[in-house]
Amino acid sequence: MNIVINLNKDFGITSHDAVTAVKKLFKVRKAGHAGTLDPIATGVLLVCLNEATKISSLLSDIDKEYIMTAKLGESTDTYDSEGKVIKATTDFNITRNEIENVIQKFVGEIEQIPPMYSAIKVSGKPLYKLARKGIEVQRKPRKIKINYIEILRFAPPFLTLKVSCSKGTYIRSLCNDIGNSLGVGAHMTGLIRTKIGEFDIENSAKISELPHKTASLCSIDAALKHLPEIKLEGDDLKRAKNGNPIIPPCLPLVKGGEGEFVRLKDSEGKLFGIGKVSKDSIKIERLLKL
Repeated sequence: MNIVINLNKDFGITSHDAVTAVKKLFKVRKAGHAGTLDPIATGVLLVCLNEATKISSLLSDIDKEYIMTAKLGESTDTYDSEGKVIKATTDFNITRNEIENVIQKFVGEIEQIPPMYSAIKVSGKPLYKLARKGIEVQRKPRKIKINYIEILRFAPPFLTLKVSCSKGTYIRSLCNDIGNSLGVGAHMTGLIRTKIGEFDIENSAKISELPHKTASLCSIDAALKHLPEIKLEGDDLKRAKNGNPIIPPCLPLVKGGEGEFVRLKDSEGKLFGIGKVSKDSIKIERLLKL
């Protein structure tokens, strides 16, 4: 069973625990996920089974959409409700128009400093382990892209936003930064991931609904339909299946050009691998046993 499952992760469990539960349910040998969700977050978590684990990084690269709820006036050390309050502002009056003006400053390509409470490693040690000891280290800002931010609800001190963003975005950090820009601080109290690419929460399934909710089950080919496909035959097909680079006639037609990933198919349209476009060839990144 080589599939991708559009799982609606429950509140309070880790992404690892969710994957373990699905793995046991489907009785498969290998399982992994694309894009971690914190325990307090719910929503779309893509769980990859068996050969699908080979494409998890490609799914992690896709843009994501979230619904985030923030509490204005309180900042925490973790940037969310699981941390301790380190600064509080009780007397403030912020209008919806002021919030609109501030959030638009975060739309587009921006640099974001990851939170201390994260799995990013510095000198081989995860930041969250240092943070638990009260140690704070300098973090390098990362370039991310915020496609849009939309106010869904504002009932002071709570603010609910819809956010579409690139990979590597920490919504907790975005919440904290917006609070600081408003001058009152903020921390995240709730987070729902509503989309990963074309994987929508409406077609996801809770663990309790599996394996019966078939709309949540997806083939590897369908999961990667956002990538262009190239059909091969003859010597090119043989070379590719042996893991050797190929130079198909259609290479100049690949839309994204150098660095783009493509689905490699045989003459009958069966997916057998993932390639990566270089200047003059396609290198084989993954061979799939389907």
